[in-house]
Amino acid sequence: MNPQTASLMAEYNRWMNDRMYEAAASLDAAALAADQGAFFGSILGTLNHIAVADTIWLHRFAQHEASFTALSALSDFRQPASLSQPLAPDLAGLRHYRRQLDELIERWVAELTPAHLSSSIAYSNMAGVKSSRSFGALLQHFFNHQTHHRGQVSTLLFQSGVDVGVTDLLALIPRSDA
Repeated sequence: MNPQTASLMAEYNRWMNDRMYEAAASLDAAALAADQGAFFGSILGTLNHIAVADTIWLHRFAQHEASFTALSALSDFRQPASLSQPLAPDLAGLRHYRRQLDELIERWVAELTPAHLSSSIAYSNMAGVKSSRSFGALLQHFFNHQTHHRGQVSTLLFQSGVDVGVTDLLALIPRSDA
């Protein structure tokens, strides 16, 4: 991954999250919380999990030796204790959290350099197991994880009668008509 791709993925992440939350807001609280058999149960549960995982990874990334300035704002985002810990009582609260998180992600990726992305980072997973991996590859995982679960949300919304519309990254890639 390079800094330009990271910026594109952060923009896509924000754009898709806005679309998902807008679509989800068309459903009532019962429909959002209904267990539809997804890994995190419901639409709300899956949206919550994406925000939880992003928060966990951002806390890990904040341990990078570069001490990214934007990630100092993580003090406003407590480290979740589990992958399904509720971050807000309802969709409106989660949407507010998500917007703040997406702004933080965009500010943070603007700081990334090729040297950062080619370095390694040490972290511990939720079970306390230590690992050291390529920072650039972990950033790719971070964005891929979001996309994976937003695909699940898109399906759950469609099954609930809500069409999110275009979800392809291609919609954000500028044309280079030569």
